[in-house]
Amino acid sequence: MDSNAAASALGLDFGTTNTVVALADGQGGSELVEFAGEEAAGAVFRSALCFWEEERAWQGIAHEAGPWAIAEYLQSPLDSRFVQSFKSVAASPSFERAMIWGKPYRFEDMGRLFLQRLVAHAGGRLDTRPRRIIVGRPVEYAGARPDAALARRRYDLMLAAFGAEIYYVHEPLGAAHSYAARLTEPATILVADFGGGTTDFSIVRVAEPGAPRRCVPLASSGIGIAGDRFDYRIVDKLVLPLLGKGGSYRSFDKLLEIPGGYFADFADWSRLALMRNRRTLDELRRLQRDAVDPEPVGRMIALIEHEQGFPLYDAVGRLKRSLSSSEEAEFRFSGDGVDIAADVRRADFEQWIADDLRRIEAAMDAALAKAGVAGGDVDRVFLTGGSSLIPAIRALFDRGFGAERIATGGELTSIAHGLALIGEEANPAEWTA
Repeated sequence: MDSNAAASALGLDFGTTNTVVALADGQGGSELVEFAGEEAAGAVFRSALCFWEEERAWQGIAHEAGPWAIAEYLQSPLDSRFVQSFKSVAASPSFERAMIWGKPYRFEDMGRLFLQRLVAHAGGRLDTRPRRIIVGRPVEYAGARPDAALARRRYDLMLAAFGAEIYYVHEPLGAAHSYAARLTEPATILVADFGGGTTDFSIVRVAEPGAPRRCVPLASSGIGIAGDRFDYRIVDKLVLPLLGKGGSYRSFDKLLEIPGGYFADFADWSRLALMRNRRTLDELRRLQRDAVDPEPVGRMIALIEHEQGFPLYDAVGRLKRSLSSSEEAEFRFSGDGVDIAADVRRADFEQWIADDLRRIEAAMDAALAKAGVAGGDVDRVFLTGGSSLIPAIRALFDRGFGAERIATGGELTSIAHGLALIGEEANPAEWTA
């Protein structure tokens, strides 16, 4: 693609963990947008923000996004606020705003700042964007009681200045278009997209190459369980017991268990950074004062105050990746009074996430049932998303469909490619959700 003017549509895969952008070339192909600069990681832009106080910045608060946010945080972790996985709160009615350096930020505020920096780091490729923008959205949003209508309103506000025509398409349908380009004959395919916040499935009938409409969606389903939930299981087993989970505190003449909400927030990357506020820290200090064993609660306070979320997240990610290639790996984390070194077997990790995998499999079965397609009628299964590399997930599909029917590739980029291709169709509104 020679210039932005040649692009007929833009595919935006705004993910919980990573964001990827692709531009359609108007001739049935698409090209990923590569980011430029010292911190760039190719076409993958980390879905993260970092805020810090700076007199020259607007309202005295500066910000960065993507891998540059990580670099800013690592330079001065105690003087910054690092926020990641914020997509996970898009559909949450309980999330109204995050207070950062005394300033309130709604989801759409963070989203707009994120997109501004994404454009700035694209080396001019996104300064002039196609009129038609195809945005991926999960089939089911993350969260205990997700509100899809609320998420849509927030997305609309976030993207108001990004493009003139915004279309929202289920993320696995984007992956289906990307995978269909590989097929040379008609097929019924199951696409499974394992992201950071959600796992989504689509059943799609693919026609022969050159057909007027190559892909026909039959049904979709999803569940708010994916990579971040697997991370939560690791933290729950290896970290939270050292921070007071299961402990007790005294209230008048009663002995009560320390509320689990603090631990749930701590182990959720979309909420951990937001715990660093005066009210939460004051509540934890009161609990520490009244706790039967105050030392573990003190460790939690220290980790929150000293912005140890990213190092902890990094250690969990390293363990998870190592267990995808090895039967055993070491989990190691050290920060502000919490030192953990534990050998973890893949079998242990698989036991921790076993209930999650059963619920994921039930969501897949729901998609097949809604489509009226039996497992034996699926010609090909396409697995995408970073968590699709976890052996227990791959084994689930090998058992259900046979290894010979499984296809992978482009785990982090296939959705953006496919969304851009959908943007080339005469009426992309047919795919909207």
